[in-house]
Amino acid sequence: MKPAPFDYVAPAELSEAVSALAERPETSRVLAGGQSLLLLMNFRLERPTLLVDVNGVGALDTITVTGDALRVGALARHRAFETPAVAPGALGRLLSRVSPFIAHPPVRVRGTMAGSLAWAHPQSEWCATAAALDAVIELTGPSGSRAVTASDYFLGAFRTVRQPDEIVTSVELPLLPESDAVGVAFVEQHRTHLSFAQAAAVVALVLRDGAIAGARIGMTGAAVRRAREAEDWLAGREPEPAVLARAGELAAAAADPYQELHAGVEYKRHATGVVVRRALTEALRDAQDGRGRA
Repeated sequence: MKPAPFDYVAPAELSEAVSALAERPETSRVLAGGQSLLLLMNFRLERPTLLVDVNGVGALDTITVTGDALRVGALARHRAFETPAVAPGALGRLLSRVSPFIAHPPVRVRGTMAGSLAWAHPQSEWCATAAALDAVIELTGPSGSRAVTASDYFLGAFRTVRQPDEIVTSVELPLLPESDAVGVAFVEQHRTHLSFAQAAAVVALVLRDGAIAGARIGMTGAAVRRAREAEDWLAGREPEPAVLARAGELAAAAADPYQELHAGVEYKRHATGVVVRRALTEALRDAQDGRGRA
């Protein structure tokens, strides 16, 4: 099938894009990478009357360090994160480990991190990363810009606080501490190489004096979640295998898996516990082997 008829504009300024979107917000869509949107349009599951193409808007493709955060513009492509040099220290390592799991190379060339967060697919690797780090999402609309933390931004599968007349213009990811040993990891379980994740975990682990000083754990599922119970359990404990296993169990209990053709709810809940435990183990190794100190 081909898309239903639609109008198309390609503004050169962000203000023009916001104005165009505001004319018919309920039936307009923003086109950045388009890797999810255009597919659904071809199946006519999405029928926008207007596409607002922001690819010509200047300064939206930048990735810069501002203060204690990495600011990612709306047009920064997935492939930009393939090298650890994209961000200082542990954050760069983490992003470079997540990036290869996103779809396949042609998608990574065009798709964007901001677009992933705008779409809010519950099995999105970037959404889980944003949840783990409690990233700050900048939304720009007719009333100006506002900043929303990931903990407040995600409402459920394909649901966020973003209004129809708002554009995700940037994502700020906090830099991870340099004063302590920091380990990062990403582990994903999927049926085939190109399948969506059945379970995935993003982990950042901070060690101090041989104990876990802090942990951040993001999970995929029926909705993007942060495993706060597991994080609280880990704080102050020595990183023994039994401790990491218990954290995996707590994360699995807090997960929200959904039934699909090739994996039931209980299987996916179990898989979540396994990938969290494995990610914690990998992050611990990363922190201990010398790479974990920025």
